Amino acid sequence: MPEFLQLTPPDQALNRLMESLTFRPASEEVALRDALGRVIAEPVVAASALPPFPRSTVDGFAVMASDTHGASENLPAYLRLAGEVPMGAQPAQELGSGCAILIHTGGMLPDNADAVVMLEYTQQITGLVEILRPVAVGENLIRTGEDVQPGEIVIPAGQRLRPQEIGGLAALGITRVRVTKRPRVGILSSGDEIVPTLVEPGPGQVRDVNSFTLSALVQQVGGEAVCYGIFSDQLESLMAGAQRAIQECDLVVFTAGSSASARDLTSRVISQLGKPGILVHGVGVRPGKPTILAVCQEKAVIGLPGNPVSALVIARIFLKPLIERLQGCASGGMRSGVYARLTVNLPSQAGREDWVPVRLLATPDGLKVEPVFSKSNLIFSLVRGDGLVRVPPDATGLAANELVWVVPLD
Repeated sequence: MPEFLQLTPPDQALNRLMESLTFRPASEEVALRDALGRVIAEPVVAASALPPFPRSTVDGFAVMASDTHGASENLPAYLRLAGEVPMGAQPAQELGSGCAILIHTGGMLPDNADAVVMLEYTQQITGLVEILRPVAVGENLIRTGEDVQPGEIVIPAGQRLRPQEIGGLAALGITRVRVTKRPRVGILSSGDEIVPTLVEPGPGQVRDVNSFTLSALVQQVGGEAVCYGIFSDQLESLMAGAQRAIQECDLVVFTAGSSASARDLTSRVISQLGKPGILVHGVGVRPGKPTILAVCQEKAVIGLPGNPVSALVIARIFLKPLIERLQGCASGGMRSGVYARLTVNLPSQAGREDWVPVRLLATPDGLKVEPVFSKSNLIFSLVRGDGLVRVPPDATGLAANELVWVVPLD
């Protein structure tokens, strides 16, 4: 019986692979402008408070809140106009009782001010400010250190830097950060029927799709894709490419050649790359059953199916979390998504996990999801889809109008 027919549940397969590896992400220092999408290698600690001074959040008048108590349109409070806070500068004077100082959004509060009255609720009369509504202590202002306190860990190790983290670091005056290095992922395409993208395919031939989709996924997750080209169904050439890739990269991916056939070379090559070798050959997933997971020379090796949809779905299940772990990410997996209701019944075979491309539809009754039924070698089924829906292995399908979780195909 072919080895890959002894199917392993995908969660167990991934855990087996992860537990067989030791993750020691290397790090490097990069400029903040180049750090988007990188993973922080060590906690970032704030050296100073943010904001470093109390600021107004509105255009208005800095006041003592007690001077506005009871103010209304029918019975305003009258305060003496004592000056203006210039933007980008420290107030020239402190606030006295019974006084108001004009202040702009983001301006530094004068001493003794504990609230700001919005401009809309005031009127100016010669030398006076008419207050038309009261304010409470702390209203319309941000206190010193309200965002960040000195010594606070603002970004933990393992956090991927998004635009908001970049902005936060800039606000703290940090211009260089230590991040984990991008894992190098070697990609080998195999098969006599595969030709380069610029070549017009002959009878029985197809263009290389997987090296492009996999490279894009690797880059999207933060890795560095290294493509080693297309290898014929010859043991010697594929073995030579694999040995070079495992020496030069942190992770090696084969695409095609993992099915149970007389010309299956991937499992033979992986078996010779180093110990412990193949951990899993065959996972309970459709598409992507003939997947290979291995560890050779202390590096992960993955054999993906050749069909483009299968390869990309399996890469999202196994390759994506693996690349995240190689970068020291604190968490991984398919976290983001939305709930939507199925428009039709979605059949499945019990005992295996199905991942089905779907299209999201905005309807008057809420968000709906429509399956994109196709074969696993039709890449545009994923192009036409917005996400993937998982059918659990213990289910024989999902019913129409059932609420499902949609993992985006981003």
